Amino acid sequence: MAVAEFDIPKTMKAWVLDDPDELSFVSKPVPDARLAEVLIRIDAVAICATDLEIISHGAPALIEGELPFNKNFTPGHEFMGTIVDLGPSVDEFAVGDRVAVEIHAGCGRCRRCREGMYTSCHNYGMNYGDHRKGHRANGYTTDGAFTEYAVNHVNTLVRVPDFMSDEEATLIVTAGTAVYGLDVLGGLVAGQSLAVTGAGPIGLLAVAVAKALGAEPVILTDIVEDRLEIGTRLGADLVVNATYESVHDTIFAATNGRGVDFVFECSGAPKAVDEAIKLVNRGGRVCLAAFASEPASVDVRHIVTNNIYLFGIRGEGQSAVRRAAALMAQKKFNASLIHTHTFPLKELPTGLRYAREKLDGAIKVVIKNH
Repeated sequence: MAVAEFDIPKTMKAWVLDDPDELSFVSKPVPDARLAEVLIRIDAVAICATDLEIISHGAPALIEGELPFNKNFTPGHEFMGTIVDLGPSVDEFAVGDRVAVEIHAGCGRCRRCREGMYTSCHNYGMNYGDHRKGHRANGYTTDGAFTEYAVNHVNTLVRVPDFMSDEEATLIVTAGTAVYGLDVLGGLVAGQSLAVTGAGPIGLLAVAVAKALGAEPVILTDIVEDRLEIGTRLGADLVVNATYESVHDTIFAATNGRGVDFVFECSGAPKAVDEAIKLVNRGGRVCLAAFASEPASVDVRHIVTNNIYLFGIRGEGQSAVRRAAALMAQKKFNASLIHTHTFPLKELPTGLRYAREKLDGAIKVVIKNH
């Protein structure tokens, strides 16, 4: 039941996906908070590269078992906002709380969800018709955040401190992806060396998270000098512009000829995986946080003979978002350094264009509702 200080309308403005790369600005009913859910007024949402992929190609979004085109589906997933209504039984949060949200709720009943790996839910997309198994993922299998209101399960919420701006709070999810890959799955230990390849939003926050976790040294590679400079401000001990320097030679020179303990691959370049496995020491780990647009060849012999661990990550499972939120609340790093542009909701197409084409040095573009 809504409280007096928030006037919740019956309808809201929302962007919906029509044909590929076509969005319409329409009115939708404001959703109701059900059992263990809250209604959130969306204050800000960041544009992710996956949003661009979904809008152009559909996958990995899955609506009613199919690609999300022409299904009245609203994309967008990296958001924060203010709780304006509580569903039945909710006492973990209060109306007026500022929160950021995890993308994936999972079904809560499959083996992966019960292990805490809800981003790998076996019932992904099973939330319709006779297939209702409770799975939810904002902007993937349910309506997302390019709108004014959204419902979320209490399990997906993390509190946002008063001192943190709306824009910075949208980056908690991005930082959560880095935490998931480095700490939760990767087992990064303080004092280990790390190379981050690709200075996009996830790569830059991977630098920040790694330094907060005690990695030493942290080396960042990219081909854009401005992004490398931001990486230095976020804590990178060494930056390498791959246009002018040999990444391999520089990293081996900085690690006494052994290579790093860990590579966090964020570039998605066609040869990135094969290059990454040759940057790590024997027994090293390679986390893949991006993917190429086509299959890539990898030197499997090198992986096997050098005991290299190779793994991919999806999203930010096992409460990684909460851990990222804690680091940011403690001011271990300034995530707002990667926020470059802000647009109002009605100008979402412009924001998407800035993000896609990296106009005016765009890194993380944020959409504000008010």
